[in-house]
Amino acid sequence: MKNTDTRPAKHEPQSPWAFSTRELGRRAGAMRTVSREVPAPASPGVIGLEGVLEVPADSPVALQLSLEAVSEGVYVSGTASVGLAGECSRCLDELTDELTVRIGELYAYPDSVTEETTDADEIPRLVDESVDVEQAVRDAVVLELPLAPLCRDDCPGLCAECGGRKADLGPDHGHETLDPRWSALRERMSSD
Repeated sequence: MKNTDTRPAKHEPQSPWAFSTRELGRRAGAMRTVSREVPAPASPGVIGLEGVLEVPADSPVALQLSLEAVSEGVYVSGTASVGLAGECSRCLDELTDELTVRIGELYAYPDSVTEETTDADEIPRLVDESVDVEQAVRDAVVLELPLAPLCRDDCPGLCAECGGRKADLGPDHGHETLDPRWSALRERMSSD
C-alpha cells in the first residue's frame, strides 16, 4: 500500500535546533525570545561550502531569536553567530573567521491557508508545535560566504611556475622563460 501521508516528518525531540511554540498558542502578536548555543552538525553535510569555508562540526552556533505568532504561523527572526574555518583561495593557507547572519523565516501552521497554498519546500512548517531553525541557519550562512575566501585582501597567492607562496619568495623571485621556438637551437648548443 502506498503511503499518501503528506504531513512533514516529526522533529527529533532531542534536536537542539527545535524550539517549542506551545506557549505562543495561535494568538497573533504573542512573542517570545530565546537564546541558545547549539553544536554545528557533523552530518549530513556541514554548514557552509565543504572544503572551502565551513562551520567546523560540533563548533558552537549562538542563536538569538524571536518567535512571534502571526495569523498564518510563527515568524522567527534574529541572528546566528558562527565560527568559520577553511583555506585561502589564493595561497591555500588555513584561515578562520567569524560570521553573524540574520534569520527571518515564516513557519506555517498546520491547516493554514499558507500551508495549503505552498509547497513544503517553499515555506517550512510547524511540526508538533515547534520550529526547527537548522535549515534557515544553513541557508543564511551559505548566502553570506564569499565565493573565494582570502586570508587577507591583498594576498599575493602562489607562484604559477613553482607553487611557492609569493609572500615568502620575495620581490626578486622569477623563472627563466624560453620561447619554445628556440628549444631546438638550445638543444644543439648544449650538445656541443
